[in-house]
Amino acid sequence: MRARNSFSLCNLIEPLFEARFIPDSYANRIGKGTHRAVARCQEMARSHRYVLRLDIVKHFPAIDHQILSRNLGRVVTDERTRRLIDAIIASGDGILDQEYRPPLFPGDDLLAACRPRGLPIGNLTSQFWSNCYLHPLDLFVKRELGCRAYLRYVDDFCLFHDSKGQLYAWKRAIIERLTRLRLQVHDREGQVAPVRHGIPWLGFVVYPSHRRVKSRKVVEATRRLAARFDAWRAGRISFGEFDATVQGWIAHVPYADSWGLREHVLKRFVW
Repeated sequence: MRARNSFSLCNLIEPLFEARFIPDSYANRIGKGTHRAVARCQEMARSHRYVLRLDIVKHFPAIDHQILSRNLGRVVTDERTRRLIDAIIASGDGILDQEYRPPLFPGDDLLAACRPRGLPIGNLTSQFWSNCYLHPLDLFVKRELGCRAYLRYVDDFCLFHDSKGQLYAWKRAIIERLTRLRLQVHDREGQVAPVRHGIPWLGFVVYPSHRRVKSRKVVEATRRLAARFDAWRAGRISFGEFDATVQGWIAHVPYADSWGLREHVLKRFVW
């Protein structure tokens, strides 16, 4: 019942927010997705010298229920729909408490640690509400900071510019603004990097001229394919199930320059 309510709720309110989202937010949106985010990252890398990459500490466990409800309530005005939203949000209270211990933010008292927070990772509403929660950040970066080359995928985001100093200034402003959402970024002292060094992004390393699959992702894929191959030879799965795993990987890696990689990984599976 809860899953059906969540699905119906998303269908009802998603168009209201979709019209407000910035074009360069790529997660969990029709016509967007991982591969388009990778292509857009490369497009921006070709036009700028430096990149600032940031990601949020324990994004889903850290989402504050009061802030999320307030952000949604600015757009959703129907009282019954808002009650359903608040009920679904409240169902996530404490579910990820063991994964994240929130810091004290400016203005907090000792009761701040008791604020309800957290959304179940993987839930349909959680994925959609992540975009709603971070939408104010998108507007801040684009409109107030004036960053023209910015993109986000869930809680990973990139800013591009030809000035390292400008990117560092934007980083400080973003860290400060995120406190309003009760969020932190990893590596507060991280460096701005030249785009020619490659940008780790969504399982790829993106260069202005080409893309590569991350080494860690290649190792993981090789182990997964080997396990599925052994399972097929042992009769635990059908050839169709093994082939589906192969085809899924083949469909993913062409978004990098990977012909030699595909040949290297797949040649070991001989039958």
